Amino acid sequence: MKTRPLGKAGTRALAGAFVLLFGGMAVAEAQQDPLLIFAVVTKVPKDKSKVTAQIVVGAGGGTVTETILIASDAVQENLIWKKLEVCHSLRAEAWKNPDGYRVVSVKVLDAGMLPMALQGIAGDCLLKKALEFAPLVD
Repeated sequence: MKTRPLGKAGTRALAGAFVLLFGGMAVAEAQQDPLLIFAVVTKVPKDKSKVTAQIVVGAGGGTVTETILIASDAVQENLIWKKLEVCHSLRAEAWKNPDGYRVVSVKVLDAGMLPMALQGIAGDCLLKKALEFAPLVD
């Protein structure tokens, strides 16, 4: 069986099929449900649109990574996000971005409700925060 070159029309058709196939996959991936993440806030900048946190993806635990939480417009208007401080424990739903995680919903948790991998980090953070304020109390 002999093969022939595709030519310009065949190459265009093949490229179009490739774009439709893989472009559709990118859209489907973007519309998946957001990931469940647990986080302990480590740095809060003045504008609070991007917050640094130690996170674990999923309820089963896993590895702790330091990343940026990027607040969506709806989350920035949320009172929880407006009052955010260092050491706050969060349960959030977010999509993974190249810059970090885009948060679409957020709830505050007690540190004991975090996955085990984050409980130690939250405890250490709260102790440091308490020791910073201890000299001020007399």
